[in-house]
Amino acid sequence: MEDDTKITPWEVTSSTGIDYTKLIKQFGCQPIDGALIRRFEQVTKTKAHPWLRRGIFFSHKDLDLVLNAYEKGEEIYLYTGRGPSSESLHLGHMVPFMFTKYLQDALNAIVVIQMTDDEKYYFKDNLSLDEANRLTKENAKDIIACGFNPKKTWIFSNLETVGGSFYRNIVLVMKHISGNTIHGVFGLDLNNSVGQFSWPCFQAAPAFSTSFANIFQDRQVFCLVPMAIDQYPYFRMTRELAQKLGYIKPATIQSRFLPSLEHAHDKASSTGHKEVIFMSDSQDTLSRKIREKAFSGGGMTKQEHIEKGANLEVDVAYHYLLYFLDSDTELKHIAHEYKAGRMMTSEVKKKAIEVIGKILKEHQEARAQVTPEIVQRFMNPHRDFDHARHPKEALAATHEDQHLGFHFDPYFRSK
Repeated sequence: MEDDTKITPWEVTSSTGIDYTKLIKQFGCQPIDGALIRRFEQVTKTKAHPWLRRGIFFSHKDLDLVLNAYEKGEEIYLYTGRGPSSESLHLGHMVPFMFTKYLQDALNAIVVIQMTDDEKYYFKDNLSLDEANRLTKENAKDIIACGFNPKKTWIFSNLETVGGSFYRNIVLVMKHISGNTIHGVFGLDLNNSVGQFSWPCFQAAPAFSTSFANIFQDRQVFCLVPMAIDQYPYFRMTRELAQKLGYIKPATIQSRFLPSLEHAHDKASSTGHKEVIFMSDSQDTLSRKIREKAFSGGGMTKQEHIEKGANLEVDVAYHYLLYFLDSDTELKHIAHEYKAGRMMTSEVKKKAIEVIGKILKEHQEARAQVTPEIVQRFMNPHRDFDHARHPKEALAATHEDQHLGFHFDPYFRSK
């Protein structure tokens, strides 16, 4: 991108802010607007997630076709993944899993979750293959704690799974992707290892249902991939490849980045020296990180803040409320009061600590119930999967603000 913004599957940085509208154009996606959100609710009979209403999941490719297929009674499956590189997931890692769990319920869909222990071994010099595989099992506990349906979810390690129908599709993908394509899309070159250079083929294959004979046999089933926008290049390549292979193109839905604590324009990442909020953090640790590290958009002094108000676009605590505070009404009240200088930074940080603290507490309690036997059950490929779809009752009530979608301005800028 222009200026100093850098977005790759491995690194996201910007000092000026990421222009998501420009990303939509550059990647050839479509924005998620109010009309699409209304259709999502009508077809799935499920209340739109706050992340849809607030433009957190802001763009898509063929989500409308997924809804058409679902409406016709066709099966949909979801595919997402995790590269295990830390003992615990952090809040940013959780966003695609929490949303995928929501989509599983809304679409009554089977979910496949790829644990890329091989990828992390290729790209991290200080990580052994055995350690990457061990972290896969630990990270699986965080994922399972999101509440995925065990009858409709398969979590698999590449290191333990590649072979059979999965490897067959990897071979087909490798046959039809040139080195020039990998270089052009990902910037990898002959200085990268063979493992790094070939890696995109392994991430592409799970987007084709025929990779999973243990679940779908040889049936072609429509795939929807929830992800952060930095992962889209993999699936732009995969969609182009699908046509060559005679497969259904995977649909995608992309999110913005949860910002780092120290900079609203950076992606939260456990790689590097910046602090992030881990799902294993204690309440005291959470409080310290937000109070001491979360960048403030408030005034330098109380008087300046009262006179000029807060800059919501750079305030990290407000960004976290945008993600994790359920009530649209309360969020809008905070935004108006904070921007007007009538609410102090300390109050917004206190609210963020309260909201995120509740999420961490509930997650830690759920994770504590995930035994090694439960992990093994989720990772067992030799079991029956529930393909049934059950009709839902019509929406009993709508949310507070009707179909905000892409038109919701989270920073309340003047038009």
